[in-house]
Amino acid sequence: MLDHSAMTDAPAGNTILRNEDGSIDAGYLEAIKEAIGAGDVAALQDLAGALHEADTGDLIEALEPDERPLFVSLLGEAFDFTALTEVDDTVRSEILEALPTETVAEGVRELDSDDAAYILEDLTKDEQVEILEHLEPPERVALQKILDYPENSAGRRMQTEFIAVPASWTVGHAIDYMRETVDLPDRFYELYVLGGDGKLLGAVALDRLLRAKRPEPLVSLMDPDRRRVRATEDQEDVARLFEHYNLVAAPVIDGDDRLVGVITFDDVVDVIAEEAEEDIMALGGVAGDEELSDSVWTIVRSRFPWLLTNLCLALISVWVISRFEASIAQMVALAILMPIVASMGGNAGTQTMTVTVRALATRDLSGSRALRVIRREVLVGLANGLGFAVILGAIAAIAFGVSDLGIVIGLAVVCVLTAAALGGIVIPLMLTRFGVDPAVASGPFVTTTTDVIGFFTFLGIATLWFGLG
Repeated sequence: MLDHSAMTDAPAGNTILRNEDGSIDAGYLEAIKEAIGAGDVAALQDLAGALHEADTGDLIEALEPDERPLFVSLLGEAFDFTALTEVDDTVRSEILEALPTETVAEGVRELDSDDAAYILEDLTKDEQVEILEHLEPPERVALQKILDYPENSAGRRMQTEFIAVPASWTVGHAIDYMRETVDLPDRFYELYVLGGDGKLLGAVALDRLLRAKRPEPLVSLMDPDRRRVRATEDQEDVARLFEHYNLVAAPVIDGDDRLVGVITFDDVVDVIAEEAEEDIMALGGVAGDEELSDSVWTIVRSRFPWLLTNLCLALISVWVISRFEASIAQMVALAILMPIVASMGGNAGTQTMTVTVRALATRDLSGSRALRVIRREVLVGLANGLGFAVILGAIAAIAFGVSDLGIVIGLAVVCVLTAAALGGIVIPLMLTRFGVDPAVASGPFVTTTTDVIGFFTFLGIATLWFGLG
């Protein structure tokens, strides 16, 4: 049975039971599973009916796949479909496919249009049409409009619930309208003033509205230069706009400057998190849409091409080493030390590449600034190279009793760390110039470049210095 003494200090029925590390309490989870297995609607609603949607999302992911649709069905009207925006895409798709169309339609009907579109966008067109047919015409048209915009565009992120008023209104008109209208957005931060042709003229922030006298015209309060975004604009550019200008909300306009929706900061936070996650995963050779809930076969298909690419590039390093087979055979110390040189170069190149890819993603690296950063990174690589040349040179000379070996590896380290710093910034810049995502493609190219230069420099200098080969 569930140990109610384990509950947190939050109000009863309004919190999920978690351990100190934030994971769901095993006793609580077991009680949920027992209620699902027994089909006990009352117990399940008592345990999970009042949870925040984020907590409900975590709970859903903790359940077994076959338990998730039952959980949603048993909760019935107590289930907030917003929770499905908090789970992995794979989990959400499995749940939606298992639920009756009528249940899904009823659930999304209660959501803000942006959340409803987010839930439906991964379904096939036929599945979307089937669900939309169960909605009232105004809701159906609004959702279809969002779904018709390109993926990852502002139109896909916007919500169509907003407050737009005529330019002829006064403050009093606007306040009375908001008091008397039942169907207002759940949360809003400003009013949008429209001309007679439906074009956006400006925005009035709520704080300015509430401080003004009732007879004052709205046009005297509105900001005509309000930052706005195009519905077809990329969501990453929208996120950058919010970040740069510290926006809370932004109106979305179509090609004719007509107001079609609004984007709020909570949607932008999701975009920033998604884009950052994609970049991080791409640097590791993992597809940005890979999730913990994906099947083994899905993950294998996603990762195999990247690993194959790395294998092909690694063969270049093998070929370089094979050119110095005779030198390595005459001095075994070279075989022992050369991985250190390549590893140092790989790590240095990855450091520079990571900083460069992030700067490119945020549009902070361009034009004359790129040249300054290239010079800086080369100097950093040179300085690090000189420092590690002394350290590794001393270690090699002492360990193998050959002072010249210390000089050789020192020279090689200076060359490879300088080259790694240069490659770590130039390669992402070149990929960007050719329209290739640097987050995805930079890793193997930088690693291969530093390995080839590291092996070639160290073995080449050693061959010439000691007269090997």
